[in-house]
Amino acid sequence: MDEDFDIPAGDEFMDDDEIESGAPVTMKVGEEKEIGSGGLKKKLLKEGDGWDTPESGDEVEVHYTGTLLDGTQFDSSRDRGTPFKFTLGQGQVIKGWDLGIKTMKKRENAVFTIPADLAYGEAGSPPTIPPNATLKFDVELLSWVSVKDICKDGGIFKKIVKEGEKWENPKDLDEVIVNYEVRLEDGTLVAKSEGVEFKVEDGHFCPALSKAVKTMKKGEKVVLTVKPEYGFGEKGKPASGDQGAVPANATLQITLELLSWKVVSNVTDDKKVVKKILTEGEGYERPNEGAVVQVNLIGRLQDGTVFIKRGHDGTDPLDFKADEEQVIDGLDRVVMTMKKGEVALVTIAPEYAFGPNGSEQELAVVPPNATVTYEIELNSFIKDKESWDMTTTQEKIEAAGKKKEEGNAFFKAGKYKKAVKRYEKAAKFIEYDTNFEEEEKKQAKALKITCNLNNAACQLKLKEFKQAEKLCTKVLELESTNVKALYRRAQAHMNLADLDLAEIDIKKALEIDPDNKDVKLTYKVLKEKIKEYNKKDAKFYGNMFAKMTKSSANKAATNEAEPMSVDSKA
Repeated sequence: MDEDFDIPAGDEFMDDDEIESGAPVTMKVGEEKEIGSGGLKKKLLKEGDGWDTPESGDEVEVHYTGTLLDGTQFDSSRDRGTPFKFTLGQGQVIKGWDLGIKTMKKRENAVFTIPADLAYGEAGSPPTIPPNATLKFDVELLSWVSVKDICKDGGIFKKIVKEGEKWENPKDLDEVIVNYEVRLEDGTLVAKSEGVEFKVEDGHFCPALSKAVKTMKKGEKVVLTVKPEYGFGEKGKPASGDQGAVPANATLQITLELLSWKVVSNVTDDKKVVKKILTEGEGYERPNEGAVVQVNLIGRLQDGTVFIKRGHDGTDPLDFKADEEQVIDGLDRVVMTMKKGEVALVTIAPEYAFGPNGSEQELAVVPPNATVTYEIELNSFIKDKESWDMTTTQEKIEAAGKKKEEGNAFFKAGKYKKAVKRYEKAAKFIEYDTNFEEEEKKQAKALKITCNLNNAACQLKLKEFKQAEKLCTKVLELESTNVKALYRRAQAHMNLADLDLAEIDIKKALEIDPDNKDVKLTYKVLKEKIKEYNKKDAKFYGNMFAKMTKSSANKAATNEAEPMSVDSKA
């Protein structure tokens, strides 16, 4: 099987879809099994390491001995003392090899019995292999280098030459630091750089680099085979500075090493608070709403002016409660994404900073509509208690009452999203009340009703009508005669154009409280909506009827000349 021994591609005898592809096969030492449905057999001589098996495109290295069924040896890499290397699944060896070696683990040893259809067929390989010969190969899989078609279009093949650490890969917003070397297929050096930093989505040198780094781990080193569409295409690239020229339609060989990267993420959905991690934090815990946090920070304007400094140059760290509006909204949001010891650079747009009014800070004035940056380090935090941290039922009721009051304060200030969070947390504290005493159950029920009703009022303000409807239904399950719940659910139904359901709720509310001015006013509005809807409905069907009448008249006129029209015998 060395270069002098001609091994034809297996697809000369059988197409890929005619036989099952190779896959890990569970076997015991000494056991023999058929691989696929083409007559290929495998007998395990020695178990391999781990669970991984090579895939098509991987560069494998094996030792083997090949014999005829009568035991006649015709080839052996072991005798030559040199392992055999080839690319799996590319037709470089007989089909039986491509299929069988895909089932092997590293350092596994097996004997494959390969029928002629998966070997050399009717022709054989004179003078050593006769026609229609079934062959046996004693194969040991020494190792393999993974080669991946990372874009699934044959444009970039990646061969890993040094494994990376952990499992994370960079994302589009992340800033990576790499070493790379670019050569043409003939070995001509085009470019070489060390310690280059770039944002993944912005790319660098050619499109292949950003595509490849998104598949790599920290410390990983690869060799890329890059087709022109991911290099410099039909135009190529002229020489410039210390970089050589790339001819038109050139395939490139790029050695790329991912040294490290800084994780960059959007803290808010509108991408106006962006965090770049400079130093990773510890563990997995992060502050929750209401956590007491301590940070070191330096705040800067875009021109570099420092307007606040805490925990540096002898200044005290900053202590505050997360999500309690003790700092600007952007800092509140960022700190709840951080781990202890994490250092991050945060860019905050005016909407989440000091807004149109600006602010007079400790060291400088922040002008109106200023985007600001903070370098922030989370020293420590004490999480606000969750319900499962509380030891007594009364503690849960008191905590729920406190969160409800916080929600009320935010509601009065028009900060409905923050109010929603408080009402939801309050309800969670007392969600499970099976262990409560009777008096505590009454207290919990009253709190649940109030929190869900107030939350529904927030959802109506936020135009989240479906959510408002669900919250009111929860209340009515606890207290079927609650007028506020019926009234607010009717408002939700009206905004969802469910006018019949809205009318049912309004009528029931008026049965319970006939003099309620708000309910009566809403019923008046509802009646107008129903009236307007009925008019549109009547107009729609009227137009439809007119069109149908006109269509029938036209058809009747057309049929007058027909000898067998519908009315001809009348």
